[in-house]
Amino acid sequence: MSNWKILGKIKKKNLPEREEETIGVLLKNRKITSSEEKNFFNPPNPLEIKLEKIGLDGKEINKAVKRIKAAIKNNESIVIFGDYDADGICATAILWEVLNKFTKKVMPYLPHRLEEGYGLSIKGIDAIIKDYQAKLIITVDCGITAQEAVLYAKKNNVDVIVTDHHLPPPKKPKAVGIIHSTKISGAAVAWFFARELVNHLGDGKKDLQEKLSLVAIGTVSDVLPLLGTNRSLVFWGLESLRKTQRPGLKALFQDAGIKALEIDSYHIAFVIGPRINATGRLTHALDSLRLLCTKSFLRGKELASKLGFTNRQRQKITEETFFHAADYLEKTGRSKKEKLIFISHQSYNQGVIGLVAGKLAEKYYRPTIVISEGETYSKASARSIAGLNIISAIRETSQLLVDCGGHPMAAGFTVETVKIRKLKKKLTEIIEEKLTDDLLIKSIKVDCEVTLSDLTLSIYKKLEKFKPFGFGNPEPLFTTKDLTILEARLVGKGGKHLKLRLADGQEKEINAIAFGKGELYSKLNIKSERSLMIDIVYTLTINDWNGERLELKIKDLIPGLVQK
Repeated sequence: MSNWKILGKIKKKNLPEREEETIGVLLKNRKITSSEEKNFFNPPNPLEIKLEKIGLDGKEINKAVKRIKAAIKNNESIVIFGDYDADGICATAILWEVLNKFTKKVMPYLPHRLEEGYGLSIKGIDAIIKDYQAKLIITVDCGITAQEAVLYAKKNNVDVIVTDHHLPPPKKPKAVGIIHSTKISGAAVAWFFARELVNHLGDGKKDLQEKLSLVAIGTVSDVLPLLGTNRSLVFWGLESLRKTQRPGLKALFQDAGIKALEIDSYHIAFVIGPRINATGRLTHALDSLRLLCTKSFLRGKELASKLGFTNRQRQKITEETFFHAADYLEKTGRSKKEKLIFISHQSYNQGVIGLVAGKLAEKYYRPTIVISEGETYSKASARSIAGLNIISAIRETSQLLVDCGGHPMAAGFTVETVKIRKLKKKLTEIIEEKLTDDLLIKSIKVDCEVTLSDLTLSIYKKLEKFKPFGFGNPEPLFTTKDLTILEARLVGKGGKHLKLRLADGQEKEINAIAFGKGELYSKLNIKSERSLMIDIVYTLTINDWNGERLELKIKDLIPGLVQK
C-alpha cells in the first residue's frame, strides 16, 4: 500500500467556489503561475517559440546551417545519424525529410543495437564512409558524449554536426556545430533545427506543422515533462497526428485498433511508441523509420503488421526476463535488504533490459540496474525513483565504465564483464549513502480531497482542458473518504477487476472501477450486514452510453471502519 500525499486543500463551502478553487489547486500543484496560465490552457504554436526559450544557441545553429549550405552547394553526401528508439527514429525522419527537399544526397542511418551499440561510433562512421562516401554527418538524439567518434570522423575528413538533448559531459565533442538542449526531446531539437534550416533554405512551414506529429511521438515516448514548450509541442503534435496523412501511421493505427481522431498522449505512450520502439529493441530500427516515411499505404500495412508482430515478441521476452529477475530477487530477499536492485545475466536481451529495469523499479520501488552480460563487454540499463539522480550516481563510477549516458531518471552504460562485481559494490555504496529510508516509501501524489458532490460534468469538462496528460502534468488525482460500498462485483477475465457502487453521507451515489484489484473483493464484507467503508484515490472518467455519467477510476483504496 502506498503513502498518500495530499498536495492541496479545498476550503470554500458552496459548489461554484469549490470548483474554481479546485482548478486553482491543480494549477498550483503543477507549478503553473498566473502569468503562465493563459499559455497552459492555450499552448502557443511551436512555430512561434523562440530558440532562447528552450536553450538552443543561435550561433551554433548558424554555424551548422552554413556548413549544410556548403554541403548542398558542393553536392556533398550528408548522413542523418539517429538513435534506435522512438525519439531518435522520429528525429531522423524529421531532419531527413526536410533536407531531402533541398538535396537528394542525404541518407538516414540508424545503428544496430547489438552490432554497433548506442550513439555515434567508429564502426558506424566506417560504414557511413564506405556506403555513402559522406562528408557531413548530422546526429539526432545522440552525439553529445561522442568526443572520440567526432575526432575519428574529422581525421577521416568528415565533419559532424551534433543535435541532442541528453545530459552533456564536462567536455563536449569538437563538432562543427552543437545544437543541444536538455529541456526538450531529441525529436524536438531536430524539429527546431529543421525550422531554422527551412527559414534559411526556403519555405516549408506547412510541412513543419505536419512534422509536429513526430515530435509528439518522440516527446511522449521519451517521457519529457508535458509543461511549457513540451506541452505546446505535444498539444499541436496531437492535432497533426489525429489528421495525419502518413500512410505508415494510418496503417499502424489500423493494425493497433485505434481511431485517429481519438488519439491522445496515452495512445502514444502505450500503443504507438512501443510499436515504433520494438524494432530497435529486437531487429533493426530501419523498419520503423520506413513506416514513418513511406508514401505507400500497402507498404505501410506490411510494415505496421511487422511492427505489431515484433512488439508482441518484445512483450513476451520482457515478461520472461522480468519474471526471471523478480523470482531471483524474491528467493534471495535482495529487494528488501538492499537499496539498489542490481541484477545481471547472460540470457538477458539488450533490447528489453531498460523495460525490465522500469518494471522492477516500479514493483519494488528501488533504483534498478539490469545488465545483459556479454563475453567481454556488457550493456546495462538503469531506472531510478524520485529523489535519486541515477546518471549522476553512475558517472561517479566512470573509471570502471566504457561509456555511459542518459537522464536523472533513466540511463545506460557499457562495462567490461569482468568489472561487473566491482561496479556493483561501488554503486551500492554510492546509492546507500544517497538514498535515505524515507525516499524508499512510494507515495501517491493526490491533488486534493473532494466530496462526491464536487464531481460534476462541469468540473470534468474543465479537467479536460488540462490535457495532454503525462509526466509533469499527470491526470488530476482526487481522494474522497468514508464512502459506503452499496454494491461490489468482480469483472474482467478471471475476476481481475473490481466494480463498485459507492455513496457518501449525503446520499450521492457513483459507479467506480478498480483495475487489477479483484483480490480485494473478499476483504470488503459485501455479503455481510456489516460492510466496510473505504477511502479512495481516483481519476474521473465519463460513461457516455445512454447519456453522460461520471465514473471513477480507482488507483488506490484503503478499507476503513466497519459500518452497521
